[in-house]
Amino acid sequence: MEQFHEAEHIAILRDTIRRFVENEMPREAAQAWDRDNHFPRDVFAKLCELGVAGLTVPEEYGGAGRDITATIMVIEELSRRSMAVAVPFIMCACYGGMNIDEVGSPEQKAALLPKLAAGKLLFSYGITEPDAGSDVASVRTTARCDGNGGTLVINGAKRFCSGADIADYIYAVVKSDPDAPRYQNMSIVLIPTGAPGITIEQQNAMGMKGAATCDVTFENVEVPAENIIGGDEGWNTGWQKIVGPGLDVEKIEVAAMALGVASAALDDAWDYAQERKQFGKPVSGFQSIRHMLADCKTKLHACRLMTYHAAWLLDQKKPASVETSMAKLFVCDTGKEIVLTCQQVMGAYGYIKDFDMERYVRECLVMPIFGGSSAIQKNNIANRLRLANE
Repeated sequence: MEQFHEAEHIAILRDTIRRFVENEMPREAAQAWDRDNHFPRDVFAKLCELGVAGLTVPEEYGGAGRDITATIMVIEELSRRSMAVAVPFIMCACYGGMNIDEVGSPEQKAALLPKLAAGKLLFSYGITEPDAGSDVASVRTTARCDGNGGTLVINGAKRFCSGADIADYIYAVVKSDPDAPRYQNMSIVLIPTGAPGITIEQQNAMGMKGAATCDVTFENVEVPAENIIGGDEGWNTGWQKIVGPGLDVEKIEVAAMALGVASAALDDAWDYAQERKQFGKPVSGFQSIRHMLADCKTKLHACRLMTYHAAWLLDQKKPASVETSMAKLFVCDTGKEIVLTCQQVMGAYGYIKDFDMERYVRECLVMPIFGGSSAIQKNNIANRLRLANE
């Protein structure tokens, strides 16, 4: 099955990213970024010099051409070491480049895509709200025209906006027509984070450090109407843009993050089991440990196949909504199982902050929750496979 063999250009790029991680993102630095909730902007700039921010941008705008598999690989490799670099990469290449390429107006593409391909812009998703999580169509943040159609006024609040404090724009879902029917009353607006009336506050989350989870409020924030995603045609058609191909890619973005964290945890536990000696031999010699690690290796292999099969389908422009939901569900839930098992292998050493395992545990716990929870993915799978519910 051809899609399960890594293409040569992906393998070469993977080696390049691994060398970059070892040279520019050493464990000690990643631990400091996690501890201080710090975004290493200089390291991110060096990463973008490799051209990886352009993996979702067409060549005509300075990118490398859309390559979902390569993008997912970069997310996986960066996530093995630090979310402080992995999440900003997603904010640039996926939230930014991929979305603007898919649903931006010609003017927005011309203005934004070259900067995104160069890694010069970061987008934060403004979708979830205090009272609207999985039910995106119930957002209450509003956008209204000021009367002459040239300016929008935004009011409301967003929650769990990863990296909003380091982003250039909030890619915000807003209610643009209070009188229109559900799903026909939403738009997406690019809101500059430096605009007057915006307040951004970090939330003290367990993990995802370096691209902090934030609360964002908008009080009479004015943005030009040209910031409506898709231009004039984007007004009140935001729902169609949210549920497009970008949503399928977002699901496997999270799967790739979970895959990277689980891979790193298993590598550390595998090495630890061979180095740690008890009762005169490495603990890897005890059958219980051997079985735990063998199970983890098997589960990780299944996670990898599901993630990259979904990416392959998207690159082939084949229907993939079911497969991306399956990958998001399985990889995030199974990745959490792998990490927690690896923590057990390391015993008390997996519990203290001097070892990266403690961070892997914090990271893995959120994977089944954000980017569409496991329960939502089960609903998606059942609904799209037309399982009767009445």
